Amino acid sequence: MISWKDCNRLATVLILALVVIISRPGLAVEYLDSEPKAETKRPPLAKFITVRSPVEDVMSGRVKNVAIALQHQAVQEKRQAILVLEITPGSSEFHHIQGLAKFLIDPKLSKVITVAWIQEIVIGNNVVLAFACNEIVMHENAQLGDIGRGVPLDPVDRQFVISLVDNRHNIKVNRALAVAMMDVDRTIWKVQFNKGPSGQEISVTQILTQKELEELQKTNKEIKETRIIKESGEIGLFSGRGARDDGYLVKQTAESRTDLADSYGILHESLREDATAGEAWRAKLIKINGMIEPILEGFVLREIKRAIAERANLLIFEIDSPGGFLRSSTNLAHAIVDLESKNIRTVAYIPREAMSGAAIIALGCDEIYMKPDAQIGDAEPIEMKAGGQFERAPEKILGPLRVTLKDLAEKKGRPPGLAAAMADKDLEVFQVLHKKTGRISFMTDDEIHKSNDEWIKGRLVVESRKENLLTINGKNAHEFKLAEPTVADMEELKQRLGISPGVELVAAQRTWVDTLVYLLNTKVALFLLFLVGSVCIYLELYTMTGFFGIGSTLCFSLFFWSRFLGGTAGWLEVVLFLLGLVCIALEIFVIPGFGVFGVSGGFLVMVSLILASQTFVVPQSSAQISEMGWTMGILCGAIVSVITLAILTSRYFPQMPLLNQMILAPPQARNVSDSDGPQLRPEYSEVSSRTSLIAQDSRLVGQQGTVLSVLRPAGKARINDQFVDVVSEGPYILQGCRIEVVAVSGNRVVVREINGV
Repeated sequence: MISWKDCNRLATVLILALVVIISRPGLAVEYLDSEPKAETKRPPLAKFITVRSPVEDVMSGRVKNVAIALQHQAVQEKRQAILVLEITPGSSEFHHIQGLAKFLIDPKLSKVITVAWIQEIVIGNNVVLAFACNEIVMHENAQLGDIGRGVPLDPVDRQFVISLVDNRHNIKVNRALAVAMMDVDRTIWKVQFNKGPSGQEISVTQILTQKELEELQKTNKEIKETRIIKESGEIGLFSGRGARDDGYLVKQTAESRTDLADSYGILHESLREDATAGEAWRAKLIKINGMIEPILEGFVLREIKRAIAERANLLIFEIDSPGGFLRSSTNLAHAIVDLESKNIRTVAYIPREAMSGAAIIALGCDEIYMKPDAQIGDAEPIEMKAGGQFERAPEKILGPLRVTLKDLAEKKGRPPGLAAAMADKDLEVFQVLHKKTGRISFMTDDEIHKSNDEWIKGRLVVESRKENLLTINGKNAHEFKLAEPTVADMEELKQRLGISPGVELVAAQRTWVDTLVYLLNTKVALFLLFLVGSVCIYLELYTMTGFFGIGSTLCFSLFFWSRFLGGTAGWLEVVLFLLGLVCIALEIFVIPGFGVFGVSGGFLVMVSLILASQTFVVPQSSAQISEMGWTMGILCGAIVSVITLAILTSRYFPQMPLLNQMILAPPQARNVSDSDGPQLRPEYSEVSSRTSLIAQDSRLVGQQGTVLSVLRPAGKARINDQFVDVVSEGPYILQGCRIEVVAVSGNRVVVREINGV
């Protein structure tokens, strides 16, 4: 008991306190203000895993590792955790599903809420995995059910499913629903009735089997409504929309991962796939600087392949570029998107700017991190017209680009309207509010109209006003849900990504191979490779030494190799080139005729070289027309140079010291050191007769003869009853035509057709 003395003391303290408060009224406020304030509620921890079929030990082990790590982190940080399992269509063995389901309902995961995310039609044993989760979220067009795939489930397996749902791990799933999904012959009812003591009744809605309904009707007279949701003979398959409207199976529906994240109040970055499943990040940094063109595209693609070979699971693309070629940019964006199927996390880091094509590449990454003042946007393609003026690209290019931007944004959970506004100066985007969830997003008028009034239209995003291409900084990009919260530098980025501070990210540098590829793709190198390769072919045919043939092969091999790595050539160009060479060889050595194979072969070679020098087949813009003009000009210049060099070579090559020894000569034209060796008798040697004729060139000029083989332009003719190798002065000369010798130089006999004879 409290003594009288203690009461006096307590009264004295209270009186003194009252006096102090009256004299200093601010003190009470100061005291209250000094009380510990409640901490701002932090978003829950979250992990996202795609459960792909078949579910086996590897997949189960991955889910268990992530769940255990998430539970441990949640306990340490005293936070709630959410594990989202995207269950995909497919077939799995029941015992694997059973083992994983038992793990998910284990009380050891008390801090982890498991959510089954269904985006498609999921049937079979995988449905049991959804039952094991605390909650089910479905796309409204998705469907779930038909566990036995039209066949009654094994009694033991059936009992496990019944036991699973009877434990009420998921309050939206009960025995009747499970039975409906396992037994085609069952009828399932939705029943609404009053429950509770008289005067305090509450309305209850349940899903019941026919037997359960009959039992309820015997004991409860307050049944308000009954409705069949599955007839006997129907497959037990339930849609997300129907389940949501009737209040069973699903907690809610969602359109995408973004909707799912917003409804649970978790960060978007937390819902991205954890590729490491608890392992350390193996990060690789790739820089995309300067103009984006085929050479840089090839370099980045090679670095991506190297990273995959080195088993990297995190690729950071440091982008600082004003843009470049549209095709190279979209190719890189799609290549980065495809890395998701390999469980590789992709991050775009923008320290300064990612404009035009660089913005397209950034949109292909899982996450975008920007410095506060960095910029992204303005992705409208332009063309260079005559006179060096830039103009807006035609609609046939803009239309597909808008679709590409929307697709990239949707795949990565970003507002597609904002992405499209980067390339459409007349597209307006508005801030919108979801009527049911209160989620804020950004949509175009067309998207708002198609949403069936689910969104409330708000203010216009000023950056998307008419006659303006969307361009925003890092702060706005986060506000508009295009990027993550801003970072100050690479060190903060590493911290945000969970990379150890001791890990040094060294950007991949161009090797000597990349430098060589760059040099060989220049216009000067293109001209020289064409020229030297063609000249070597001519000299090889003239000398037949093999040396020039090797040189020609080396030139054209370097050309196609550099174009392969440069991104402008593929196997089609190589096949066309080889086919052209085969046709030319057939014309020369196998099927002499009217030149069909020769002309076709030359045409195929020309086409292959042109296609390998550019990124398009048919030019669709003035810039592409200009590029094709440059390519054809270089090729034609090389051909003219070869013809000129051939004329000079034919005239002066035989008189050049040392080089004239490379020209093939018949056996009788050489000095024979061995007089006792076997030799052809001159009277039986056509070549000998021809040589004697050439030696008398002053008498041969003006002589007439008959063509023995078509001159294209070289061939054989009979002159003074002798066989002579001749060359036509002008056009082709057909067999049997009369000719006249007009000049003789060395072993070259030039003839022309005698008209009218």
